[in-house]
Amino acid sequence: MKTLVVHCHPNPDSFNHALYRTALEALQPRHPVRAIDLYAEGFDPTLTREERIAYLDNPDLIRERVKPHVEALLWAEHLVFVYPTWFHGPPSMLKGWLERVWLPGVAFLPAERKGQLAKSGMRHIRRLTVVTTGGSPRWFVMVIGDPGRRLFTRALRALFAWRCKVTWLQLHDMNAVTDRDRSHFIARVARTLHNI
Repeated sequence: MKTLVVHCHPNPDSFNHALYRTALEALQPRHPVRAIDLYAEGFDPTLTREERIAYLDNPDLIRERVKPHVEALLWAEHLVFVYPTWFHGPPSMLKGWLERVWLPGVAFLPAERKGQLAKSGMRHIRRLTVVTTGGSPRWFVMVIGDPGRRLFTRALRALFAWRCKVTWLQLHDMNAVTDRDRSHFIARVARTLHNI
């Protein structure tokens, strides 16, 4: 399955970066893989005034500026996101990537009238995997409705194939986990992605 791995963490020495390397190592022997490391490549997540004005009427303006990312997204059948959860959602860099790359005519077709939903442009995505870490305990994340998970597994998932399979792997309590906890989580990520 053609797999696009998107990584978002500023520190190449971080545990999150180790998860990214683990994901690539688990997937590459069995699948064609493309990788995007947003911080390493210096991706600009800022949607400019000019781009926002052109967003619906002339999305090709933005599309040309992020062309390699759009091509990778259109190529993929499996999306893998590896990132830390900060303030109960993805880092602003990743959110900016979604806003600048998942454009009208790429990720969706805008609704034509009031009350209508946008139409999917990504029915070719048959699998979604999210690997994330977070500082909050699991019980608190559940109490507040797990907003980061909802973004990916409900809102974005609606743009994918009807039977798109979703895998969510999250290590909670990051500020208090042990080396053993981290090792177990890395092994779980490797095993899960290897078995896809």
